[in-house]
Amino acid sequence: MDHDENHPPKAKVIPYKLNLFGDERIDNYYWMRLSDKQKTSQYPDYQTRSVLAYLYMENGYRECETYHSKSLEDSLYDEIVARIKQTDMSVPYSFQKYLYYTRYDEGKEFPIYCRKKLKNDAEEEVLMNVNEMAEGFQYYHVGSRSVSPNNCFLAFGEDTVSRRQFTIRIKNLCTGELFEDKIENTTGKAIWGNDNKTIFYTKKDEALRSFQIYKHILGTPAESDALVYHEPDGLYSTFIYKSRSEKYLIIGSSSTLSDEYRILEADQPDGEFRVFQPRMKGLEYSISHHEGKWYVKTNKDGVTNFKVMVTDEHQTEAEYWEDFIVPEASVFIEHLDVFKDFMVVSLRKGGLTQLKIVPWGENEAHEIVFDEATFTVSMGINLEYDTESIRIEYTSMTTPLSTFDYNVNDRSFTLLKRQEVVGEFNIENYHAERVMVKADDGVLIPMSIVYKKGFQKNGTNPVLLYAYGAYGHSIDAYFSSARLSLLDRGFAFAIAHVRGGQELGRPWYEDGKFFNKKNTFTDFIACGKYLVDAQYAAPDKLFAQGGSAGGLLIGAVLNINADLWKAVIAHVPFVDVLSTMLDESIPLTIGEFDEWGNPKDEAYYQYIKSYSPYDNITAKNYPAMFITTGYWDSQVQYWEPAKYVAKLRATKTDDNPIYLYCSMETGHGGASGRFKRLREVAMDYAFLLDQAGLRK
Repeated sequence: MDHDENHPPKAKVIPYKLNLFGDERIDNYYWMRLSDKQKTSQYPDYQTRSVLAYLYMENGYRECETYHSKSLEDSLYDEIVARIKQTDMSVPYSFQKYLYYTRYDEGKEFPIYCRKKLKNDAEEEVLMNVNEMAEGFQYYHVGSRSVSPNNCFLAFGEDTVSRRQFTIRIKNLCTGELFEDKIENTTGKAIWGNDNKTIFYTKKDEALRSFQIYKHILGTPAESDALVYHEPDGLYSTFIYKSRSEKYLIIGSSSTLSDEYRILEADQPDGEFRVFQPRMKGLEYSISHHEGKWYVKTNKDGVTNFKVMVTDEHQTEAEYWEDFIVPEASVFIEHLDVFKDFMVVSLRKGGLTQLKIVPWGENEAHEIVFDEATFTVSMGINLEYDTESIRIEYTSMTTPLSTFDYNVNDRSFTLLKRQEVVGEFNIENYHAERVMVKADDGVLIPMSIVYKKGFQKNGTNPVLLYAYGAYGHSIDAYFSSARLSLLDRGFAFAIAHVRGGQELGRPWYEDGKFFNKKNTFTDFIACGKYLVDAQYAAPDKLFAQGGSAGGLLIGAVLNINADLWKAVIAHVPFVDVLSTMLDESIPLTIGEFDEWGNPKDEAYYQYIKSYSPYDNITAKNYPAMFITTGYWDSQVQYWEPAKYVAKLRATKTDDNPIYLYCSMETGHGGASGRFKRLREVAMDYAFLLDQAGLRK
């Protein structure tokens, strides 16, 4: 491959033919794909060396070409870090006669997990100092943590590669020693039986699908662990949890379109799990246990936005389920949290999150009311079953994350903590609003916008538009202290709540998947045009950002309408959709068929090909672009963004820069550590501000 310091890397061309349904595609950069075996080999072959050379050249090119803005990047990093209260502590939560909390020490990257007994003047117990555990690793992440019922043992997952393949370790909290037990290639989550010696965990297959549940006995070798459940269907992933009542262990198997659960009394960890309700295509449900009954969130009987049903503890088949809460058709039920004296229903109304308290018995149900135009409210950590208060978290585009205790009896709030923004930050200096944008087909798309007061809608300002739009994952209004670095320099920031998420309920998701996927892209374009037409953004200062499936959105949008954008950022973008969805050996592919469709069906093949960003690059002008990836990414393999950049460079007709940043130590989620990841944010912002001509 060719490269000199004055020109971007030019990847070598090795044509590779892909043929299906009589349609031949030529992929000139297929050679960039390495197997896990090649990536981890101590003796890299020629192909591996070629790929690494290309990625390092791309990183070097970006560093050289953006050197002029390095001081800006450093300044941004310093001011973003300066807003963080470095010595900090989370709000403690109670569980099994202890208070648990997380604290950070000044200058340290990682958390320290602690607890104290629920009594006056109790001494702190340090469960894990992750700063010490992370020493010697380029990447280190502690996943789920689970304390045994007798409070003596801690099971936790650790990932040192950034492939989301966790090794479960177990710590004796009385002695501080680690057991020799090591359980590899798991999701990182361990669930304790009530005997304090049995844990259940989930294994991953070669495609990183969660496919088996095992049972481990404390102090025994992992090789002797018993297989409890195997999920043979590649469309389903399996998991295990314990009911809040502590009575049941629950195994779930879920696909996009249906669910199945198995239950076992937690006091009998050696017993046999029994099916709750056999899977049926199109039947989605989840279960919560309470005092001899099961409460079921489900779409049974064709209720698109879900309802709540109830059944006896020992009659779990769907034929016994009875309606308990059937909301209005426009209300979407997302989740249930069941406590001893009440249920909390997390729902959406008009695109906004809400919490509804439903007491058992004859007491009246009520919703918790908030008055901002656009906000997000959700349940916090609520592990105690017998309680009269719930922990909730609230944020908006202008309000830092706020943790409350809400008393369900007298309906009172107690503010426990609001994320502190160090410095001169004042909520009153910023304004958020919510607008509705008409899409191409007349559907109204919500958009949340925030800016610093004094921002004039006169068509001269820079605006950054963000969206995701897939998997039913909703992007709600949220606060970011880092984002202030853009707002204080005159940017507005907007979130387009495009179809493909579930902001407006299940139909909103269905309208942005399968053969409706292009709605996601045209919704985003409509929101971008609105920002220009309504004079929030200057026509030459509109920017876009998305990551993963949101990176697919960015790539597709550029192929449809590249001229609308001054510059874009695509993090770990899923841009080679057709080739990836045709290759079932790639992690997660099979489970995605219910999202994008299976391209081995010709109708889906043609539709996916019609929007796949990599397959639709054409000889035209594209805006400036900043693309990121991680060499160890398990969700979107690094070669997708790398190939995308190479093909764009070889095809486009403009001189606008394209920068590829490949982190050689991380995966899909970027850097570990609270400060390292902010370095990547500063990199993003420096690119945006440089392109906007705001270089201070």
